[in-house]
Amino acid sequence: MLTLQRNIIVALLVAVAAAAWAMLIRQRAGMDMPMNTPTMGMDAPLFLAAWIIMMIAMMFPTAAPMILTFHQVQAGRRGRGEAFVSTWVFLGGYMLVWGLAGVVAFAGAAGAERIAGQAEMSAATAARIGGVLLIVAGAYQLSPLKDLCLTKCRSPMSFILVSWRDGQWGAVRMGLEHGLFCLGCCWLLFLALFPLGIMNIAAMAVVTLLIFAEKTLPAGKRIATLSGTALLLYGAVVLVFPQALPTFPAAGAMAMD
Repeated sequence: MLTLQRNIIVALLVAVAAAAWAMLIRQRAGMDMPMNTPTMGMDAPLFLAAWIIMMIAMMFPTAAPMILTFHQVQAGRRGRGEAFVSTWVFLGGYMLVWGLAGVVAFAGAAGAERIAGQAEMSAATAARIGGVLLIVAGAYQLSPLKDLCLTKCRSPMSFILVSWRDGQWGAVRMGLEHGLFCLGCCWLLFLALFPLGIMNIAAMAVVTLLIFAEKTLPAGKRIATLSGTALLLYGAVVLVFPQALPTFPAAGAMAMD
């Protein structure tokens, strides 16, 4: 029975994530919005809707081991006749963290656009700021805080043993706590999507694969180190050659420095 339940949960997570990817691809294909601005011209509701779809597409696959571990423990409690909580309550708390992160992301993106507009920033300057963000993201990949959060995300049963809470609100709290560790592990990778294009499907796919590899593969920590080094090098290249950024506008769209 437990195996069947796990298979159903995996199938649902895969199906929902696949549907989210399909929506993102369709939305991007039908968009007539600037890729070289942080919000791409979207207002807050549309940005947050796109953000939630992105998080479902990108984070459901990477969170699957933790979700399945939570379900396994709750199924055991149910089998013993003890009080249990639906796995979806835990997932709701987890997604709440990413939803709130989207609010912060939009506020930061809109603020950055306003400042850039008031300063009449050139394409090269904006791209170089993007290069700095890539360097910061790369440095974070190599930091002790990244390693701490990644360790928590790589050990679902350890997280369960240390952070267990009973009841519905306990499950929500566990989802929030795991979401915060996951956010701590990945937030600068998502920040790096802004200079690369927040709706850049190829960049999103690479980040998703990277997060999944970091969390699940035996060489996950080494992969994080390699990706950090790659981001540092790419950011340095963008500082020298701002045209290397995919969001750099076409010639003549904006003046160069």
